[in-house]
Amino acid sequence: MWGAIVGDVVGSAYEGAGLKVTDFPLFTARSRFTDDTVLTVAVADALLSDGDFRSRFVAYGKRHFEAGFSSRFRSWILSGGTEWKDSWGNGSAMRVSPVGWAFGSLEEVLEAARASAVVSHGHPEGIRGAQAVAASVFLARTGVSKEDLARFVESRFGYDLSRSLEVIRRDYRFSAAAATSVPEALVAFLEATDFEDALRKAVSLGGDADTQAAIAGAVAEAFYGAPPKPFVSRARSVLTADLLAVVDAFTARYGP
Repeated sequence: MWGAIVGDVVGSAYEGAGLKVTDFPLFTARSRFTDDTVLTVAVADALLSDGDFRSRFVAYGKRHFEAGFSSRFRSWILSGGTEWKDSWGNGSAMRVSPVGWAFGSLEEVLEAARASAVVSHGHPEGIRGAQAVAASVFLARTGVSKEDLARFVESRFGYDLSRSLEVIRRDYRFSAAAATSVPEALVAFLEATDFEDALRKAVSLGGDADTQAAIAGAVAEAFYGAPPKPFVSRARSVLTADLLAVVDAFTARYGP
């Protein structure tokens, strides 16, 4: 799950900046963890214990209320996690990567991804985004080629992963919709040559930089292996003790 967290920290400085290049400082004085990391850790915590995603999202959301949640998700947190069936955002996809590490079969991963999404992103697009990312992590970590991974995602979820990043980037704008941000993040991974390149390509979309780098980073970690140690060290330096404790526990149980 360090791939997602490092991606979030790298992308945090560029969210909303509309950056369209890959040559930029990975870490700046503005680099921080955001709600993407908070909820990724909440998923990991639920998987380590009782599988109660809703209660973890509410608890972590209240504890890190200023981490960058949207106003609508803040309302969800304060409501105690009332089920939403109309949310089609990418919030379910940005946090789901631990699911791809915690189960031994693709069907188990898909079901757990659905369960993690439905409590706050019950719209079919919210569920589809979460399942596509979790499945990509699982397939990448189990040795599936990029070509076969892309074919599976396209056939199972209907995403178009055939567009080149260059073509996407030209007219791409910020979008928090899963349908128009998740496949683009997956293309960034598919075109990448290594972990760092996946983050740079995701940020260079000029869109929801922290979320798309978190998604691309999550799959890239599963495919290429652990992120470079200096990247992890920098990410560790900005996390709070409660988040670090869960990340370390999850990595010890499910890491490669």
